[in-house]
Amino acid sequence: MGEMQIRPLAPHCGAEITGIDARAIGDAEMALLKQTLADRGVVMLRDQQLNPEDHIAFARRWGAIDVNNYFPANGGYPEIAEVRKAETQFVNIGGGWHTDHSYDAEPAMGSILVARELPPAGGDTLFASLGAAYDALSDGLKATLDGLRAVHSADHIYGPDGVYSKTDQAADLKGQEIRANAVHPAVIRHPVSGRRILYVNPAFTLHFEGWTAAESQPLLQYLYSVAMREEFHCRLQWQPGSVAVWDNRSTWHLAVNDYHGHRRLMHRITISGVALG
Repeated sequence: MGEMQIRPLAPHCGAEITGIDARAIGDAEMALLKQTLADRGVVMLRDQQLNPEDHIAFARRWGAIDVNNYFPANGGYPEIAEVRKAETQFVNIGGGWHTDHSYDAEPAMGSILVARELPPAGGDTLFASLGAAYDALSDGLKATLDGLRAVHSADHIYGPDGVYSKTDQAADLKGQEIRANAVHPAVIRHPVSGRRILYVNPAFTLHFEGWTAAESQPLLQYLYSVAMREEFHCRLQWQPGSVAVWDNRSTWHLAVNDYHGHRRLMHRITISGVALG
């Protein structure tokens, strides 16, 4: 496919990569891909031709596969979760800022998302750099956060009375009986880059350890407001053949829900991670 080309998408996160075939990446290219992901948080590979077996094989180049407990599996391939919205549905999956699996004791490293069916326009995914958000904080706030740990859970999202239970996505999701809770430092050191990363998110973080929810909310909301600044974001525009790989430890993402009346189907494989510190 020619020579691998890397183009930054925005100042703080994102890179678009062309000139490689994900089905036949050499070791040197794979090492560069992993380094680019650690540096940029999310990479978008263009013009790929991955069937489900190729998708799984490519994912295994990154690490072990973490099967999602909540999303419907793709028929015949339990490693692949389907992120889908039908023409008749109004609610999408991931329509608020979040990072996947922060409610697990060893949060997923990241995910590999393959575009299968796209609306004629819209359906982009936004990403935010939580390394850039941390860097923007004052030294005093950084010192305060150094001593804090945060409690994360998925129960209020995916549980029997959770957010999705009241929407038109309820019938597609599973795992309502699962209880998922974890505690992580509010600021982590990235396992690959060593960069300091703000590790709280609006979807799954409940409160700081030892603090009440009411005490935690003002500080959490301020931290979220910093990460929501557009200067820290990049926007992935999907095309047929697009494959995104993102790092859950250093980014948030948001699936833009602006294509009502059209179907969107993505295939997602989640890559296992490590405990964060």
